[in-house]
Amino acid sequence: MTVVLLRHPDLGVPADAVPALRAAGAVYAAGVDPDQLGAKPAPDVEELLAEAREQSIVLFAARLDDARVVALRDAGSRVIGQSIKGAGLLAAVDVMDRLRSPGGCPWDEKQTHESLRQYLVEETYELLEAIEEGDRDALREELGDVLLQVIFHARVAAEHPTDPFDLDAVAGELVSKLVGRHPHVFADATAEHHEGRWEELKQAEKRRESIVDGVALGQPAAALAGKLGQRSGRAGIPSDLFPAGTDPAAQLFRLAASARRSGLDPEGELRAVAKRFAADVRAAEQAARADGVDPATLEADGWRVYWPSGISG
Repeated sequence: MTVVLLRHPDLGVPADAVPALRAAGAVYAAGVDPDQLGAKPAPDVEELLAEAREQSIVLFAARLDDARVVALRDAGSRVIGQSIKGAGLLAAVDVMDRLRSPGGCPWDEKQTHESLRQYLVEETYELLEAIEEGDRDALREELGDVLLQVIFHARVAAEHPTDPFDLDAVAGELVSKLVGRHPHVFADATAEHHEGRWEELKQAEKRRESIVDGVALGQPAAALAGKLGQRSGRAGIPSDLFPAGTDPAAQLFRLAASARRSGLDPEGELRAVAKRFAADVRAAEQAARADGVDPATLEADGWRVYWPSGISG
């Protein structure tokens, strides 16, 4: 008895399953197209087990939790998994196609690039938080949520009436970009040569007319100021040409831009300080409640008494 787990049938049959197929008296498929695999539809659990006791069989299956797979495994059957990288991504694309197709999910069917924007931002920040917290379980989940947004947008893009493109086109453009930006890996060039040509390569690739072309102006302000500081620094623009003035906005820009030029991430550094401040607020509130004081009644001196740094009036 052998179970061949196909995470995606388009990837073909694993090489180590071929001997089992040759020796099988019957080949069945559960959850995958039997015609595509030259198999017969799998019978129910009891009939499949009865036949497996009489002769060697192979079951192609899409899921490990299929009842027939579970029963065969419990009976001692060997499972041969599909190990090709990217198979899980193909399965995710199939799920999205099902959700967006007629008879799928009404909510998913009506989404557009514009309606999905808020979720892309939210999921990206949740991923960022998982990275900052060092939470591996959350990291895996949030990476999946961000990946969902990419797959979702690519599926929506494939339905455009005049300029459609799909996830394959997105991935193909990404591959071309990665190869083109790494000639020291994919061509005869040194890493040092590549490092000096990084911005030149991007300028040529994007056909940019300005050093600030391609800077995402919609990103958070501290990150934007930092990016502009970094990009302008690479072009040799001196810091005395940063926005002048004593107003808070101009001062914030100069701080963020200068920090990025110094190798610091102003957005990340500011977020870290903000999160520490939020933790201090919670600690002060907890300390006040422990004394029977409602934090909502605290005034300046009261906050100083309960502040975790020990400041008191």
